[in-house]
Amino acid sequence: MSQAVEHTVFTLERWLATSPRHAFRFWSDANLKARWNECHPDWTVIEDSHDFKVGGEERKRWQTIDGQEQTFTAHYLDIVPEQRIIYAYEMSFAGKRLSASLVTITLTPKENETRMIYTEQVVLLDSDDPDARQHRVHGTEHGLDRLVEIVADE
Repeated sequence: MSQAVEHTVFTLERWLATSPRHAFRFWSDANLKARWNECHPDWTVIEDSHDFKVGGEERKRWQTIDGQEQTFTAHYLDIVPEQRIIYAYEMSFAGKRLSASLVTITLTPKENETRMIYTEQVVLLDSDDPDARQHRVHGTEHGLDRLVEIVADE
């Protein structure tokens, strides 16, 4: 039986009304990251760890309102403070791996702002959803838009 695999890449750009130093903190500090990256407030958090260093791991595990489990596990591969973050992550739902990704984030100063480029190379696994890629892009856009808003409100 053949298993469906879709390889795709997407890049998103956002301008943050702050310095790269401050923008970097919204990735490196677990409390600041949670402010913009938390979604599904009706899900129960079962596990939450954030070891932000090269070789470190970030793990999140939730239980949905209908009792299913969703997981996110990231491994930090490269970190250059205030400039670049590279990590690999996987997501699963109800015991089934949904995807594996490699993400690169770059932070570049421009006057009083930071240009953030987010590039994700993703492998969508065994998806019956023909819109799986678009759902991933939309979810990521939504999170990054929240980041822009939170930084602007500070």
